[in-house]
Amino acid sequence: MPAVLLRRAVSSGTGSRIAARGRRTVPRYARALNVDHGAPVHGIPPPLQGVKILDLTRVLAGPTSTMLLADLGADVIKVEEVSRGDDTRSWNPPSAPLLADAPEQASHLPPESAYFLAVNRNKRSITVNFKQPEGLAIIHKLVKDSDVLVENFISGKLAESGLGWEDCRKINPRLIYASITGYGQTGPFSKAAGYDVIVEAEAGLMHITGEPDGPPCKVGVAATDIATGLYAHGAIMAALLSRQRTGKGVWIDCNLFESQLAGLANIASNYLIAGQEGGRHGTAHPSIVPYQVFPCKDGFIMIGAGNDKQFKLFAENILERPDLPSDPKFSNNKARVANRQELVSLITDTLQKEGRDHWIEKLTGLGVPFGPINNIRQTFAHPQVAAREMVTEVEHPRAGKIKLVSPAVSYNGKRMPISRPPPYLSQHTTEVLTELGYSESEIAGLREKKII
Repeated sequence: MPAVLLRRAVSSGTGSRIAARGRRTVPRYARALNVDHGAPVHGIPPPLQGVKILDLTRVLAGPTSTMLLADLGADVIKVEEVSRGDDTRSWNPPSAPLLADAPEQASHLPPESAYFLAVNRNKRSITVNFKQPEGLAIIHKLVKDSDVLVENFISGKLAESGLGWEDCRKINPRLIYASITGYGQTGPFSKAAGYDVIVEAEAGLMHITGEPDGPPCKVGVAATDIATGLYAHGAIMAALLSRQRTGKGVWIDCNLFESQLAGLANIASNYLIAGQEGGRHGTAHPSIVPYQVFPCKDGFIMIGAGNDKQFKLFAENILERPDLPSDPKFSNNKARVANRQELVSLITDTLQKEGRDHWIEKLTGLGVPFGPINNIRQTFAHPQVAAREMVTEVEHPRAGKIKLVSPAVSYNGKRMPISRPPPYLSQHTTEVLTELGYSESEIAGLREKKII
């Protein structure tokens, strides 16, 4: 988005939601943005400070949940495989550049991958081979000291190593044990590995994603993994509250398949209530017209005229067709849905006569929801990103200054801080083992035997 357009958007009172592009004035926008209601902005103390979380997860769903807990002040100890660590450490390019004076003990490691950096802030990293008795003893000590254990191994796998729910609750009856799997702890698929893209296919999401005349498509990010991480995070918070009341631990069964099924929302309800099968509609809405992306002369724009009033404004001011709202074919949403193709063609023909910025200028302040289709560079250049400080720069010991997406939630006008950059592999092994009571010589011996 050009700089001039960004300034125009702010001065016109645009927000981050396309529905907010209505008649909002600058003073109201400014007040909302700064949360200035006459009270100072203090945020809140980290609500999970003092909570210890043993993180046995890797890739995305599990690390997302533990990162959100770490953001809230929990001490998250991420346990990784000794030589390679989390799978995503090797998912590069892209990766962050290495400093010339990076720590010597990490000189054998590859650069820090952008993928890993995305979901591992505010954590500590240790490496332990818990397939060996001495390594298992380390994990058992951590279990005894932890409030929460989060794992995403195939159902039953950790029990084979002496780290299942029953094993761990004997060590620590107050432990909250969160299992994140592909399909849950029971049922015919309980032993199957879980992969975002596979569950997207099996649980209906791909079937409803893509153009009507095209093949099924996956979502552009691993949405099922992220949703599962969010569900796990919420479940762990609920379990902590439950433990306050009962004094007992909880086994949480969270999985990709059920998270995705729940995420079908109204599409699932349409089928369960009315037997209506879902379908692919591209960017369009099956029940609202016009409500989709339209091509312009030099780009694309999303239009969401969700009611008759908005359609009237759109027809009169953008299409310059004041006759359309009174035409029986377009006079209400039901009629517009029935005559979808004709109306979409009419809108497309009009919008393709001018460039995207022309239509953005005409739509701004009109009261019709809209939004430009921004690429990632344009997204991070959005005025709301800067105004809300949605990017945080942190100092990484191997990569120097790196930029991360800020935590998404503010409390009393202030975000939780990023107090630790994402760790390099085994960065905190010595520190954590010392806290557990291991001596320097014991730690050296474990390292020599490749236990850590």
